[in-house]
Amino acid sequence: MPRFYLPPADWTETPFLSGDEAKHAAQVLRIQPDQWITVFDGRGNFAEAKVLSVSRQRIDLMLDLADSKDTPLPEITLAQAIPKGKNMDWIVQKSVELGVSRIQPLVTRHTIATPGDNKAEKWRRTALEACKQCAQFTVPIIEDPLTFDQWLPICPTTELSLIASLSDDPQSFRETLAAHPDLTSVTILIGPEGDFSPEETQAAIAAGFIPITLGDLVLRVETATLFSLSAIRAHYI
Repeated sequence: MPRFYLPPADWTETPFLSGDEAKHAAQVLRIQPDQWITVFDGRGNFAEAKVLSVSRQRIDLMLDLADSKDTPLPEITLAQAIPKGKNMDWIVQKSVELGVSRIQPLVTRHTIATPGDNKAEKWRRTALEACKQCAQFTVPIIEDPLTFDQWLPICPTTELSLIASLSDDPQSFRETLAAHPDLTSVTILIGPEGDFSPEETQAAIAAGFIPITLGDLVLRVETATLFSLSAIRAHYI
């Protein structure tokens, strides 16, 4: 069943799709009156909806009984150094599929890419599209990019804070997760091409981040991200 985003404010007695959602439904998917679709509000709530009328600007709906879907635990915050090229788009998409709750794009000492003014909004659209494709009804928060030095003092507190590190003597990823069996929130910090600078690594450790190893192989940025998110999600299934 096709899935569409219906903002929380629009869950009224006369709900309707508008904007890009209406255009996509009417012109791309050719949705017709009396067809059933799924709508969700980005906060975990969803409902089946009957299409009452269709135009390019507006699709009137009748909602059936609404339900909700809990965000999987632990809630994962991904603090991601922005990689070069279009890899950040791919990271956002795959992170949504793995149930990440928040993504903080970071500009670090060794970051090559320079995010433009509209990049965060583009990543938010990518996250929403990924939610629709994978039946994830909670849209993760995509923060505006910050420098590492801006973010570290204000980073949200979670039960466990990890930094994927190539530094000396990192801890075992598996053993670190095993030491937290009832984890409900975690932050994973992933560096850029060339890793974090020694000063950034030490600053993160001083702020309470535990350096962990992802194994003997040196992984590309996007591979390290997916490896880390998958390991966390798999450990707590």
